[in-house]
Amino acid sequence: MMIMTAKVNLKKIALILGAIAAVIVGLILLLGGRGEAKTTSAAVSNNDARVKFLTDLGWEVTTSPAESSQVRIPENATEVFDRYNQLQKSQGYDLTQYAGKSVMRYVYKINNFPGATEPVYATLLVYKNQIIGGDVTNTAAGGKVQGFKMPAANSPTTPTTPAATGPAA
Repeated sequence: MMIMTAKVNLKKIALILGAIAAVIVGLILLLGGRGEAKTTSAAVSNNDARVKFLTDLGWEVTTSPAESSQVRIPENATEVFDRYNQLQKSQGYDLTQYAGKSVMRYVYKINNFPGATEPVYATLLVYKNQIIGGDVTNTAAGGKVQGFKMPAANSPTTPTTPAATGPAA
């Protein structure tokens, strides 16, 4: 019969385990921060929170949504969806994970879009009280759909108010 013995140094084992734990924590912190950050992470369980999300970005909006409806994110991507989702990805959002799901769409009129001559609207896509995407749409001829970030004014003048449409409220 053969008997083996080993002398264990508990201090060395504790140091080695501590070093391994420090390396793992460092990797988690380093690799965990590599994802794209969202423009603004916000719980938006009510209208005031949605309006605050937009005003925090510098937009002055009409506080009641011009439209609210439930929409379904397409299950199968199309060229149009892919282009729109590229805009979302540029803002740190990605709609592909919501494919086939119904989300709420809230549309707010923007009152301080720089140089606007026609109405401009902000659209928020909300799923389970979280903003998952959206855009700002300039309805003028040649107007563009863009991300939430306010554009720089084209001239040194202050932002203008879009022209009113329909009867005055």
